[in-house]
Amino acid sequence: MTRITVLAALLAAACATGRLEGARTLPVDRAAAVLYMALGDSTVEGVGATSPDRNYVSRLHERLRAVYPHARVINLGLGGATSADVLLRQVGRAIEQRPQLVTLSIGPNDITTRVAVSMYERNLDTILGRLRYETTAVIVVNLIPDLAVTPRFSRSRARDAVGRQTVAFNEAIERQGRAHGAELVDLYAVSQREVPLRPELIWSDGYHPSDLGYARWAELVWAGVESRIAVR
Repeated sequence: MTRITVLAALLAAACATGRLEGARTLPVDRAAAVLYMALGDSTVEGVGATSPDRNYVSRLHERLRAVYPHARVINLGLGGATSADVLLRQVGRAIEQRPQLVTLSIGPNDITTRVAVSMYERNLDTILGRLRYETTAVIVVNLIPDLAVTPRFSRSRARDAVGRQTVAFNEAIERQGRAHGAELVDLYAVSQREVPLRPELIWSDGYHPSDLGYARWAELVWAGVESRIAVR
């Protein structure tokens, strides 16, 4: 059984048995002015979406406003960002805003620029550590989708190497996410199943999500966010 399979089982068990005691939650008060900060790369910025309101961050904000009508969003995602970029240019800005919710999606650019897994994990540890100790925010982190099944890599000689790296990076996300009390969202297993059968989930560049892909991404991440909404 692979580590990713084990992670999927652990995530399913968490949903079935409830959150760990002491896990952070979003406010009980639905009138609270919840601030949502989105950190990460081009998928957070929304490359591939036909308009800003169709990326996954905007769609997630829309769902959040259905629960917290006064919720706001600040999207710091930037195309090409690596984990080092998030650490240097995004985390401090997020902390200054005192958010109640933070999503983090980072890793593909580290893989394609050949950042060592150990360096990525150190950066992730620092990012999540700062968010944990310098904010009171619920932190939601997604596993990297399976890059090897995207058109860009599925017929490439780099497919196997990229596939292995994606698994290794996701193992790092799992370790650090659990260590820092973050909510983990498994985009990897879903992408493995769905992208080969639904090519419309991927934009014309063969790599980034399309509008439909971002809608699916938002649906999955929202399940993680929703699990951290305090019950009245």
